[in-house]
Amino acid sequence: MQTDPCRGQRGPRQSSESEAIGMTDVLLTVGTRKGLFIGRRRSGTWEFEDPHFNAQAIYSVAIDTRSDTPRLLVGGDSAHWGPSVFHSDDLGASWQEPAAPAVKFPKDTGASLERVWQLHPAAAEPDVVYAGTEPAALYRSEDRGESFELVRPLWEHPTRSRWVPGGGGEGLHTILTDTRDPESVTVAVSTAGVFRSADGGASWKPSNSGVSAVFLPDPNPEFGQCVHKVARDSVNPDRLYLQNHWGVFRSDDAGGSWSDIGKGLPSDFGFAAVSHPNRADTAYVFPINADADRVPAERRCRVFRTSDAGETWEPLTVGLPEGDHYGTVLRDAMCADDADPAGIYFGNRNGEVYASADDGDSWQQLATHLPDVLCVRAAVLA
Repeated sequence: MQTDPCRGQRGPRQSSESEAIGMTDVLLTVGTRKGLFIGRRRSGTWEFEDPHFNAQAIYSVAIDTRSDTPRLLVGGDSAHWGPSVFHSDDLGASWQEPAAPAVKFPKDTGASLERVWQLHPAAAEPDVVYAGTEPAALYRSEDRGESFELVRPLWEHPTRSRWVPGGGGEGLHTILTDTRDPESVTVAVSTAGVFRSADGGASWKPSNSGVSAVFLPDPNPEFGQCVHKVARDSVNPDRLYLQNHWGVFRSDDAGGSWSDIGKGLPSDFGFAAVSHPNRADTAYVFPINADADRVPAERRCRVFRTSDAGETWEPLTVGLPEGDHYGTVLRDAMCADDADPAGIYFGNRNGEVYASADDGDSWQQLATHLPDVLCVRAAVLA
């Protein structure tokens, strides 16, 4: 890890504002195939700790800042001990693991937990945390992530017997809640698509109208789409952005219907989708070649940003590697913090981590030669 990383070439911001951009104290967590790396930015300088959870694959991390004491939640996967959920209330100085498994399939389901794909602090319920798993299931915690209960109506959905695992497994990888309504929950499953609940998980409906599935005999099914990630617009919560297995889409009715916004991208295949934390109509994707290649589109390391809800896209490259590049960014390996200007971060399967402190206008490399990066999460600390 680099503890005093070299800065990338400066982007368009050259005023005194740009000098202050990197002063905010930020916590960055990088989950890899071989442990969790935690970085802190203080006064513009990044420092990283030694890895936590050595030899465990870290598929999911949440930074829960809803109370005065931030809580880190980590979904670890040990080849020896199996999957577990850990938490820390001192920013990683110490970790706690429940005596009984926090996430476990009930015996009557006949299923066993492969991994925890997602950890999501609920937007409108202070102590509630959701977990998404493989096999695809949703779990709910009411004690900030120390114990979880299976949300059975989704597990027992009448379409479930026809869900088909994708190449990466049958994972519930996206969970969205709504600050306006604690009963509203949206999830995405690979490869079943988007499902919504308006009653706190008591019932669920497929919500994939307009999302294509070019790999199926019926390219417009009710469910069965291979959704890779969904992000919610921070200003207009009814606006969602969806990165599909072929296709980038937008919904303006909270997932009721979708329209294609992939025009202008070098490839509409990819895994990650991130919305700007405080700017309307602004989102980020990382296009990838597909299906057989699975490297950055045109072998270029580029984040693409839209500032008009997908009408147009612009490549963001200042400070990123030039020339051929092969670092694939996975579905949870790109994120934003909640600063203004926003910090945007991504890691790739080459073990590189990049950060922008100016909405993506310019980038710096924070780390190289890490294990395969699976998950990146960041938050501003008071």
